Amino acid sequence: MDTLEIGTAAADSTPRPQSGPASYAMLINGEWVGASDGGTRTITDPGNGDVLATVPEATAEDVDRAVAAARKAFDEGTWKADDNAQNRAKLLLALAASIRENAARLAELDTRNNGKPLAEAEADVSDSAACFEYYAGLATKVMGETVPVPMNMLSMVVREPVGVAAQIIPWNYPLMMAAWKLAPALAAGCTVVLKPSELTPLSALELGRLITSLDFPPGVVNIVTGAGEVAGAALSAHPDVDKIAFTGGTDTGSLIMQAAARNIKRVTLELGGKNPVVVFADADLTNAAEWVAFAAFANQGEVCSAGSRLLVERSVHDEFVGRVADIARSIKLGHGLAADVRMGPLVSAEHREKVESYIEIGKAEGATLLTGGKRPEGETFAQGNFVEPTIFTDVTPDMKIAREEIFGPVLAVIPFDTEEEAVRLANDTEYGLAAGVFTRDISRGHRVIRQIRAGITWINNYHPTFNELPWGGYKKSGIGRELGKYGIDAYLETKQINVYLDEAPLGWYVS
Repeated sequence: MDTLEIGTAAADSTPRPQSGPASYAMLINGEWVGASDGGTRTITDPGNGDVLATVPEATAEDVDRAVAAARKAFDEGTWKADDNAQNRAKLLLALAASIRENAARLAELDTRNNGKPLAEAEADVSDSAACFEYYAGLATKVMGETVPVPMNMLSMVVREPVGVAAQIIPWNYPLMMAAWKLAPALAAGCTVVLKPSELTPLSALELGRLITSLDFPPGVVNIVTGAGEVAGAALSAHPDVDKIAFTGGTDTGSLIMQAAARNIKRVTLELGGKNPVVVFADADLTNAAEWVAFAAFANQGEVCSAGSRLLVERSVHDEFVGRVADIARSIKLGHGLAADVRMGPLVSAEHREKVESYIEIGKAEGATLLTGGKRPEGETFAQGNFVEPTIFTDVTPDMKIAREEIFGPVLAVIPFDTEEEAVRLANDTEYGLAAGVFTRDISRGHRVIRQIRAGITWINNYHPTFNELPWGGYKKSGIGRELGKYGIDAYLETKQINVYLDEAPLGWYVS
């Protein structure tokens, strides 16, 4: 792989090709810099254990520098100005074009760093470019209103950028999550400190390289790398950060919300899910089986919106689950760059152990392991973090595998008898991110999906995601929405302006 080495600010800061592992730096105030204490982290390929790169391990001091750069760029620069909206739009379009020009390299990098199949990584890169293009269009369409009021007053409502945004993203969609966060914030006129996952920072840093090749002012986009416990915590509690946007686990989201509360920061949280997929007996079982497998096993099941709870009408339970199991057994596992692979390794050995622990819990709880549940055998898999696609039947709603987010390729199957029972089971969760319904009765499809308390839903399909539509959940699945016009709204404040047009004195204190 042709990788890039980025020097520190004190040395040559021009990215240059290099063979072997790459050495990256952080982007702070338009310069590539190392950690203040010289600390680094080694990044490996989860499919074979190869060392890909070293990246800085940010300290709280590094976060301070990045936030100070973003603060200065916002307070003293022109990035946020209303009359700069067209320039922001042009830069976002240029960045999207640059992503498309570098698509092959970015997709390969995400596959090597995250483990996902190349076909999925290629789709992620395309979606990332489209996200910047979409928000480039919205950058010039942030509008207020004029409101008729008494007292001969000209009253207006205007929208203004919220300020400095700290954005903390997960490891399952490294480039795309960076795009989902950066694009609306930059379109709104905010400045940003982005912290990618410590496991998958490489494509975010490459995105930073593309940003520095364009005319983005220094300090508008800053990227710090390192552990959530250090860099993420420092960002969440930083007094000069106006907003935090986080995608990740619910427990971490709760900690971020607590930290943000101390400074009354604006918060957007996109958190976990234990998402139901409801299959009625009248569904097209052949098509539904493939969609259900895709819902559960796409991206190795490492998806917050994964359809990890399958609710099947009892009369077709055995037939339908058998079809899904046949598909699961046919999924080709391997390194994401290998031909025809449709499931790669899990992101890390630690995460694989977590998924395997849930598989053991499912067995202990009395569920039936229908297929999968172990590491695949053979030299191809020896050095990677692989787990077979796994399906449990005889699952009851109280089991941990039916209630807790596993974030891996594990599907729990529960039968139901009536529509009312299906709705009750679907809502029997502390989460409310996503849900799907399969039926030929479109009236029932609408009726059931309207009763399920989830923010992202599908009828007769699962997983397609669009930049134009809001993304987020109910209950413990988060606060706020990303994407669509809702995404840019999350980075805007609302201000009223009242202009008194009457030249007569107020006369309040004069008798």
